[in-house]
Amino acid sequence: MSTVLEMRGGRGPGEMPAGMRSALMLIGAVIGIALFVQAWIVVQARPQDLITGAHGMADIISRAMPPDFAQFIPNLRPVLETIDLAIFGTVFGIVLAFPLAILAAKNVTPGLPLYYGARAVIGVTRAVPDLVWALLFVTAVGLGPFPGALALAVHSVGMLGRLFAEVIEDMDMGPVEALTLTGAGRIAVLTHAVIPGVLPSLLGIGLFRFDENLRSSLVLGFVGAGGIGFQLLTAMNLFDYQTVSYLLIVTFVLVACAERASAYLRSLVH
Repeated sequence: MSTVLEMRGGRGPGEMPAGMRSALMLIGAVIGIALFVQAWIVVQARPQDLITGAHGMADIISRAMPPDFAQFIPNLRPVLETIDLAIFGTVFGIVLAFPLAILAAKNVTPGLPLYYGARAVIGVTRAVPDLVWALLFVTAVGLGPFPGALALAVHSVGMLGRLFAEVIEDMDMGPVEALTLTGAGRIAVLTHAVIPGVLPSLLGIGLFRFDENLRSSLVLGFVGAGGIGFQLLTAMNLFDYQTVSYLLIVTFVLVACAERASAYLRSLVH
């Protein structure tokens, strides 16, 4: 039938006329261009300033060479702090996000009030940036790595909670229904059907979140949350550009190693 329609220039049921499809594509393109133009105006883009200011960037780069590798030993602890911030934030994020995800998944939640409550908590923790959480926790507990770790943990709850809930909602409900028909309780269904069915996906998401938290922990140091970020900010304030270049190299190596390790572990769990 579809072949006959194509030969006659017709269209199948529910298909959009070619002229209307082209008009919608044109309208979409015009809207996209208009959005980009207004963004260009609002951000006051001036590409020519990059050319006129190139000598300033070149001056900073020349002053940053060679990197001060003598800072290797003094900065070992900040590097360890950065890694531990990501570990703490990811682990606590997973521990807190999984119960919320169970409540926030429509197919396994015990009730609608719990569903909407869990969704609200996930939404709030995800909507507030981790940098803002870090500022709040620095005010509460003072400077150091602990407020940064708390900020990563809270923000991870929102990000992981949403992803975990989506994985649970998309899971195969066959084992859950089979256990329910046998009279198994809610805890038994959770431990014997839900968790085994989604565990590989949850582990993969958790490892990816660790990768993201490692990057975020570098920025959180700018608000006094410890790690390499704090050392980097201090070196920049002191115009110690050789130390800055060294710390940037360490940051690149750290992120690259974390990416490779995370990718390898995700391949194992899948």
